[in-house]
Amino acid sequence: MANERATPVHERADLEAPSDREQDVLRAASMYYLQDLKMEVIARHLGTSRSTVSRLIKRARDTGLVEITLRPASTRAPGLGRSIKAAFGIDAYVVPVPDSSGDNERLDQVARAAARLLGSWFESDMVLGVAWGTTLAAVSRHLTPKPTRGSVVVQLNGAANLHNGGFEYASDLISSFGTAFSATVHHFSVPAFFDYTDTKQAMWRERSVRRVLEVQARADLAVFSVGAVAGTLPSHVYSAGYLDAQDLAVLHAEGVVGDVCTVFLRADGSWADVPLNARATGPSPADLQRIPRRVCVAAGDGKIVPLLAALRAGTVTDLVVDELTATGLLNLVRAQRPRNGVREVAR
Repeated sequence: MANERATPVHERADLEAPSDREQDVLRAASMYYLQDLKMEVIARHLGTSRSTVSRLIKRARDTGLVEITLRPASTRAPGLGRSIKAAFGIDAYVVPVPDSSGDNERLDQVARAAARLLGSWFESDMVLGVAWGTTLAAVSRHLTPKPTRGSVVVQLNGAANLHNGGFEYASDLISSFGTAFSATVHHFSVPAFFDYTDTKQAMWRERSVRRVLEVQARADLAVFSVGAVAGTLPSHVYSAGYLDAQDLAVLHAEGVVGDVCTVFLRADGSWADVPLNARATGPSPADLQRIPRRVCVAAGDGKIVPLLAALRAGTVTDLVVDELTATGLLNLVRAQRPRNGVREVAR
């Protein structure tokens, strides 16, 4: 049995008064969801027809003014979220999914939840940093349009590679976030990885690159996933020609389990001395830690090990994850817990 709850989004201050239609949408939604009035009664209050009230309420849902959340009574999600918060000191949003769900279904449900949360967090005059990848592409497909003013969306890591370009894929993904929020978009037109460290250092002195880096440094909110070296849904950086056989051999030798924003992590969360990171164009965990809210979106068994590494690296403040992945994460933490019972805490 599921309990349905509707949550009207708070009214936001704007430079212009809402239109008459927007006021009607707000009144109809408030009377229907908060006052529990029937549509016929609302229609009399507004001096309109029942069918018009129905359309107003539908518009309230479609525009995100009203969000409906189903909370199954038997879900393990709240307890899992509390356990993750206790272990790592972050906020965890655990999405209930059936135990029989496959990775694609889990990803879709988590992407929906992440898109909804981003819409509630991102406001006018904010800067949103977005990393490209399979998970963020799924999130972009579920964004509800929310017009903002003076806001910016900036790409966090370069995307070009030798095999398929990469620019178009990342550009379309980042642009979809800008379109959803009516935000100015800053693309990061550099490779995902430079061939040489000194080439990256030279490029980082170019004014066009420095401008994007400066926008990244002003980010209020960042959204990313963790890249998994293996799994049924391989991460884009490992499946789309960004790394050659020699690179993969180096990662294996270094004990790398995944990445955040194309910066590679070992299982213990260390990253600074991984050779390929000197050529990577994404923000390091130290760079990410300067961003107030850092949202990691993860779903699938293959994400569990790199997710734990990302948490140990201190890259995450908010985690959106499905029930099964959350359970696997906590089981892995328990399995690795020292015998003296020291609690796992993100650095």
